[in-house]
Amino acid sequence: MTEKHSNSSRNHKDENNDHQKAHDHDHGGFLGENTELYFAIGSGVFWLGGIILSFINGIPESLPTVLYIIAFILGGYFTLLEAIETIRGGKFEIDFLMLVAAAGAAALGKWQEGALLLFLFSLGHALEAYAMNKARKSIAALSDLAPPTAIVKRAGKQLEVGIEELVIGDIIIVKPNTKIAADGVVIDGTSAVDQAPITGESMPVNKIAVENPHADFDLNSLSSENRAFAGTINGSGALEVMVLNEAKDSTLSRLVELVKEAETQKSPTQLLTDKFQRYFVPAVLLLVFVLLFSFLVIDEPFKDSFYRAMAVLVAASPCALAISTPSAVLAGVARAARQGVLVKGGRPLEDLGSLNAIAFDKTGTLTEGKPKLTNAIPFTGIDKDNLLAIAVAVERLSDHPLAGAIVKDGEKLLIDKKIPIAEDLEALTARGIRARVAGKTVHIGNRRLFKELTGEEIPTEIAKQMAALESEGHTVMIVHQNKQYLGIISVMDIAREEAKATLEKLKEIGISRMIMLTGDNQEVANAVAKTIGITDPMGNLLPEDKVAAIEKLKAEEGKVAMVGDGVNDAPAMAKSTVGIAMGAAGSDVALETADIALMADKLDNLPFAIALSRKAKGVIKQNLWMSLGVVALLIPATILGFASIGIAVVIHEGSTLIVVGNALRLLRFKFS
Repeated sequence: MTEKHSNSSRNHKDENNDHQKAHDHDHGGFLGENTELYFAIGSGVFWLGGIILSFINGIPESLPTVLYIIAFILGGYFTLLEAIETIRGGKFEIDFLMLVAAAGAAALGKWQEGALLLFLFSLGHALEAYAMNKARKSIAALSDLAPPTAIVKRAGKQLEVGIEELVIGDIIIVKPNTKIAADGVVIDGTSAVDQAPITGESMPVNKIAVENPHADFDLNSLSSENRAFAGTINGSGALEVMVLNEAKDSTLSRLVELVKEAETQKSPTQLLTDKFQRYFVPAVLLLVFVLLFSFLVIDEPFKDSFYRAMAVLVAASPCALAISTPSAVLAGVARAARQGVLVKGGRPLEDLGSLNAIAFDKTGTLTEGKPKLTNAIPFTGIDKDNLLAIAVAVERLSDHPLAGAIVKDGEKLLIDKKIPIAEDLEALTARGIRARVAGKTVHIGNRRLFKELTGEEIPTEIAKQMAALESEGHTVMIVHQNKQYLGIISVMDIAREEAKATLEKLKEIGISRMIMLTGDNQEVANAVAKTIGITDPMGNLLPEDKVAAIEKLKAEEGKVAMVGDGVNDAPAMAKSTVGIAMGAAGSDVALETADIALMADKLDNLPFAIALSRKAKGVIKQNLWMSLGVVALLIPATILGFASIGIAVVIHEGSTLIVVGNALRLLRFKFS
């Protein structure tokens, strides 16, 4: 992990430790996880009962008071528990302020208003916890994706064991329409697997058995059709999967842990509100203390000054402000996770929405990352199938990556054609290869090779065709047999299908600069950029040049994201405002390095992530204005006597519920 990200994570954890202790207390009890809610409702029932009895003639005056006291106790029970917990931590927070205000009302004989205060505060607190738990459960549901047991083949028998007992190399049987229990490689069977729970892919992925399976496979290097993830759902075919990761190390387990970690990492806005509260709360306590002695200045009894001070204490409670940002961040992170986008905390969630520029690695990000045969152009009098057959025959003997592309794609085009046998392969360094096919010498290579063979430049027509293809980013090779030019073949790392549409969508939502950083030559970079809509292609870059490019872009734009594979682009991602890893499912390095990880190898999830970030930023701003506005209105209203404790608590707790409800709208966010 890079220094930037490790320090950031460590600092965020430290900053949030106290916050988690203060707000993640147990809301359960002998009535279950909703005990606090039941107590709050009971408090309201007794308070209402007291109100009703107070209007009935002949009822002893003490009876409504008894009901108010019961309401007081029910509403204050959990508030007292949390106040004790925070006081033990050396802090005086919102719960303590509410208890002081309620006790002050009771001391003045205002049992009705004290009970109302604790009823509404406890109800608001319980509903707030309920709403926040809903967002957390959306994340926690990830943990339940993997089945608790697996059917494993051992010693010739099929045994059902807990997934925690699986070891690397075990072979598990996955029945049709069941969940896959472990990360691994498919060694037998074919089926379509729904990977949406892990990668967010909307369409099932066809799985087939890999050749020569062994337990040393790297999960991330496997083809998508051969690898399986824990928690994904098998289709109609049975599969056998060799385990490559233990349960604790599975992609699903890492995803769950990282999302939980993201929940504790504060956004810039949240850090700002926390800083504000550190100064605001002491200022409020000082104001309340001063107001206690207002009877010395104003001709009024101490009782009225005390009541006003308690009302201001309630009005200034920053509970809505405290919950406004974390609730939005949590809901945004949960929504992104359901789409297969891992957002590691509030900082990247906010930063992503403020970007105007995004830099992309080329290979494997904007392009497929695998060369493909793009052209086979025969010369006059030569049959195209014959050209391909000879090229495939020779390249079969080579282990060069480009040879693999020519063979794989050439065989698909020659599916019904006979391919001759080549022999005596000789590699000609930096020029090409030579072999014999049907007794004839075949050369495949570049201009330099044929200039050496013939002693002169290649024919003008061939040179023109090669130059035209090379200007579009193709790697071009000449095929020559004995003394005859048969034609040219070309290969290219082609753009992803979704690349052009994704960049167009990014442009529509306001990303003005889209930069491509690549080690390929500038001509290739320009060709790819023209095809898909990149605004700033930068070629001939070494890893350190990419870092320099990111620093320059940050100086120009203020903020810039870097999208890469999370491994060779890690230095540039670390320097960027937001590092985004492509295809991070199964990759430890990508998950650790990136601020945001697109779990599926899907570039078109990027516009969704940016749109969600912008929506989250909007919700956070709305919540801040709402919570600050309520405090700004209520403090002077209570000081001037326009609002009682009851009115203050109704408005205050109502605003708390509104900001939480507003944040939870992010769980239903959709982007088209």
